Amino acid sequence: MKKIETVAEMQRECAALRAAGRTIALVVTGGSIHEGHLALIRAAREKAEVVVVSLFPNPLQFGASEGFAHYPRTTEADVARCEEAGVDLVFLPAQEEMYPRTFSTFVTEETISKRLCGISRPTHFRGVTTVMVKLINIVRPDVLVMGQKDAQQVAVMRKVIADLNMGVEVVKVPIVRDADGLACHVRNATLTPSGRKEAQAISQSLVRAQEMAASGVRSTDRIIAEVTHILAQQRRVRVIYVAIVDRTTMETVREVVPGEALLMIAAWLDEVRLTDNALL
Repeated sequence: MKKIETVAEMQRECAALRAAGRTIALVVTGGSIHEGHLALIRAAREKAEVVVVSLFPNPLQFGASEGFAHYPRTTEADVARCEEAGVDLVFLPAQEEMYPRTFSTFVTEETISKRLCGISRPTHFRGVTTVMVKLINIVRPDVLVMGQKDAQQVAVMRKVIADLNMGVEVVKVPIVRDADGLACHVRNATLTPSGRKEAQAISQSLVRAQEMAASGVRSTDRIIAEVTHILAQQRRVRVIYVAIVDRTTMETVREVVPGEALLMIAAWLDEVRLTDNALL
């Protein structure tokens, strides 16, 4: 495995791989590698001959009060886990390498990104799309591997890639969950044992919603009411939104279309922001 820290070197390495006819899959991470990331890496290995993983906590996708300075940084452990997982190239650019002092260009998607998380985090997706497009331009992968956990990010990036004719296939990997049902995420490590127990209501409410949909319930209002009721039983869970949307456009829907409707949840657990989702 090769570790690369500069844009120029990463571009040279990937250009040489493409010239040799090798296919490339890119996995974008902010570091703090967990089981969810490892599932993305495994999927990338199945889709391409070369796997590139970026380890870059992206300041642009954090709001002013969202604690970027406290984001976990475990670079040494991350590199070791990538090597164990069979990654070929790890990209570890400094912030100044990605965003030099004169940087002033941003990528925005103006429809899908305005919904759901885009309402309470108005600058978040601009940060996501900007770093993603930069990394795609640097690596020029055949495949971009993303997780269902970040369903809205997936929908946004598919739209960006289509609109800008970038020619990259987006592969979406199912959510990986811990034994207690929580979707794997960096923020899980910051939960207290009692907080984690209350947070389980999120995944439990998703299961209940899937049961309702499977039994023939098509009214999104009924399912949302049930999910909201389950979450409300937990004293420390504060709902940001519960919505049932079209999985491609993220537009709210009135009736469940099996296989197309996606239940999306965002909630605070004390000071930790958690998101999760399930296909109905």
